[in-house]
Amino acid sequence: QVQLVESGGGLVQPGGSLRLSCAASGSIFSIYFMGWYRQAPGKQRELVATSTSGGNTYYATYADSVKGRFTISRDNVKNMAYLQMNSLKPEDTAVYYCNSRRLPASPLSPWGQGTQVTVSS
Repeated sequence: QVQLVESGGGLVQPGGSLRLSCAASGSIFSIYFMGWYRQAPGKQRELVATSTSGGNTYYATYADSVKGRFTISRDNVKNMAYLQMNSLKPEDTAVYYCNSRRLPASPLSPWGQGTQVTVSS
């Protein structure tokens, strides 16, 4: 398992953009799954974007609520994952977390502290 540290959150107006970063303590080259989750006050943590290894490429999936607005990516050289968030809405306000599974059946890595994203005018 790797340790993951999120950053890049902040206060942004509706319609604005943010890029979240996730720094891993070790190599992510062979990590099967990386995902971004979020948890809004009073709600359960939800998965919003995933990047899954498949042969020589990575497959991305998105929750319907963010599809077309968020983009997940990873940089295996820098051992970083990113979540580009565009056209932000107030309902995107939450603490955002990244996580990973080394193999399909591996447990998730320990949760980090997350990064707060607040969308408000």
